[in-house]
Amino acid sequence: QLQFVESGGGLVQPGGSLNLSCTASGLTLGHYAIAWFRQAPGKEREGISCISSNDGRAYYVDSVKGRFTISRDNAKNTMYLQMTSLKPEDTAIYYCAADVNYCGYYSGTYYPKTGYGIDYWGRGTLVTVSS
Repeated sequence: QLQFVESGGGLVQPGGSLNLSCTASGLTLGHYAIAWFRQAPGKEREGISCISSNDGRAYYVDSVKGRFTISRDNAKNTMYLQMTSLKPEDTAIYYCAADVNYCGYYSGTYYPKTGYGIDYWGRGTLVTVSS
């Protein structure tokens, strides 16, 4: 049975750090491009970072570039998102995903943008950045 177990969310003060993890079962993460998404209150879900299955490179949307780091440990079938210098606008539910069709930049736009067409999702973990 396919399952993602996410952990690491919580409440953190502005400027703080959190590390999210997402462990898969029933699916080999190493076979797929992977991504993290988030959905802030009242906003649409947005893609923020991914690792391409073509070149193994990590890509980031501008709003998190330099602050967040995506990684994967294929031996543990786990993906990670290290978040530093957190801001109140980072408050959202964060989702892991696999089987991303395209990961990277095209015509200056980051993809995946909304997660449309992605079949494998975690349930989400809440990150709240507040003093």
